[in-house]
Order: sequence, then structure tokens, then C-alpha cells
Amino acid sequence: MHGAAKSTTLKRLSRIEGQVRGLARMVEEDRYCIDIVTQISAVRVALRRAEEEILRDHVAHCVEHAIASGDAREQRKKIAELMDVLGRAQR
Repeated sequence: MHGAAKSTTLKRLSRIEGQVRGLARMVEEDRYCIDIVTQISAVRVALRRAEEEILRDHVAHCVEHAIASGDAREQRKKIAELMDVLGRAQR
């Protein structure tokens, strides 16, 4: 990852880490189930945003580099990787 995207992603992941610790506390404190589930949903959204940021950086740098290189094999490889990860994300 590069510069600003790396910094943003690391901050995002730190917040997610805090959210997950908060979830564990909620369970330990026998908090209301619906409140816990609501927080789990918030963590999922935060993880999706982190994933999107990383994918955006990957396309902007790794895929773009492969395209600019003119190496058809490398281009196919990067596109295949991207399609695989997008396919897994939809499951």
C-alpha cells in the first residue's frame, strides 16, 4: 500500500480493533443481545470500508502498473486476482 491509503487504512483498522474489544466487553457484561448484534453490524461495515480502501489502492497502483508495463501475462494475472477476490467478497 502507498502513503495516504496506508495511513487511512491503519487508522481504520485500529478503530475496528477497538470496536471488537468493545464487543467482547459487551458480551462479558451480559449486555442486551440486540445491542451486541448492532455493534457487530457496525464492525462489518467498517471492515468493508477498509477492504474497499485496500482494493482501491491495489487497482490504482498494482493493476495500473501491470497495465502500463505492457506485459500481457502480468495484466491477466492482476485481473484474475482482482476477479477472484471480488468473487469471494460476494459470498
